Amino acid sequence: MSYLLALDQGTTSSRAIIFDEHGKVYASAQRETQIKTPHSGWVEQDAMEIWTTQIGVVQQAIASARLLAKDIKALGLTNQRETTIVWDKRTGRPLAPAIIWQDRRATDWCNQLIQNDLASKIHKKTGLRIDPYFSAGKLVWLLENVDGLRALAEQGHVAFGTVDSWLIWNLTQGAEHVVEASNASRTMLMNLESQQWDAELIELFNIPASVLPKIIHSDCYISNTASGLLGAEIPICGVLGDQQSALFGQSCFEAGTAKNTYGTGCFMLFNTGTQIQFSKNQLLTTLAWSCQKQPHYALEGSVFMAGAIVQWLRDGLGIIKNSAEVESLARQVTDTDGVVLVPAFTGLGAPHWDSDARALLCGMSRGTNKSHIARAALESIAFQVSDVLTAMQSDISQPLKELRVDGGASQNDMLMQFQADILNVPVLRPKLLESTAWGAAAMAGLRAGIFSDLSEISASWQLDKAFEPNMSEDQRQYHLTLWNQALQRTKSHA
Repeated sequence: MSYLLALDQGTTSSRAIIFDEHGKVYASAQRETQIKTPHSGWVEQDAMEIWTTQIGVVQQAIASARLLAKDIKALGLTNQRETTIVWDKRTGRPLAPAIIWQDRRATDWCNQLIQNDLASKIHKKTGLRIDPYFSAGKLVWLLENVDGLRALAEQGHVAFGTVDSWLIWNLTQGAEHVVEASNASRTMLMNLESQQWDAELIELFNIPASVLPKIIHSDCYISNTASGLLGAEIPICGVLGDQQSALFGQSCFEAGTAKNTYGTGCFMLFNTGTQIQFSKNQLLTTLAWSCQKQPHYALEGSVFMAGAIVQWLRDGLGIIKNSAEVESLARQVTDTDGVVLVPAFTGLGAPHWDSDARALLCGMSRGTNKSHIARAALESIAFQVSDVLTAMQSDISQPLKELRVDGGASQNDMLMQFQADILNVPVLRPKLLESTAWGAAAMAGLRAGIFSDLSEISASWQLDKAFEPNMSEDQRQYHLTLWNQALQRTKSHA
């Protein structure tokens, strides 16, 4: 039996999962990571904590599997994207907190770029919209605001990277300063066509080129883990940003296939094949992966609040004690009785892109209770996904035949059924919900020769449950009308 180790460094935790070659979870370990919000709109983590929790769970998973490190054929890595880390090349110490993808501190810088009419140029080069979400603004902010950082960078002592870069640097004890191409495509600095740093943008943003890592293919053999770290040297040879990794892990290898991950946020990716397809409907064009010497692209729609809405019900309103209770609470009523929640707590993502929009709970009467609010919260996730899919369908000629789903909230049957009903498309939930980690492990397995081709990876995908749409068109339109009316009221320019 061949074993693969996946490192899955997410926004709220670091995880390590050991899979066998059939995609079965053999062992896993997880540790939470702390998020700090020192100012409104700022979201940070301690970069050293990201590393120490990640290496800690790797050691824990190997120990609980009762395997030796030499039994593991390859290591794959997947990570929260856009998060920005700078460190000293001489010492390996972080020079600032990690700025998390949700952070909005680069808003003013982004607005300046938009006022300078750079939106079209940046979209054509990178596939992205100008937004504080991406790494470039975070890096520029650090260079401008951390004392002495720019001077150090100009002397060649600063390394910049996304979370994959930071973890690989530490796994190789400073031998490799690289970034994988799907992660690089989220920085607003990579040219989508060449898959290299865009010299014009680097100059325009005044970023010293010496801080940038080398861009590598998703299935590149990078190096072995440093000796003494894990008891044996394990080849690192499969890296993907978390949403691209879930697309790969769901075996969405063909153009026209799509997945939606229900995590802290919601991320829908639609595989457009080997062609770059630009969106006319405010979606992002992103590199899906660069594998077997061939780039694959995807359209992506990002919803900022999904599982985070359930956390708000728990921590903000206190109407549930743990996240698992939300479904049973919502099932106590047959509908929301006209209550709609638009969860624009951190603005609206795709396809609206309104960072100044704010959340709205409306349609309440004296008869409204917490069950109605819980149900409206779950339905709001499905409505946001529907907005993204509607935009995608306008951009592409072929209609979506099915939607493959994963992530924590995909275990919620009520939400998945409502999602199928609102989309009018079957929603397929696989037995293996660890699509993100499996994608990185499978990519590493492909490079290490455990799989000879993509069809062998596809064979590991097994259906748990299919949710077929069974809502009438009249009902669907009624729900969508209520949602759209509430949505207009949340927008900053309504």
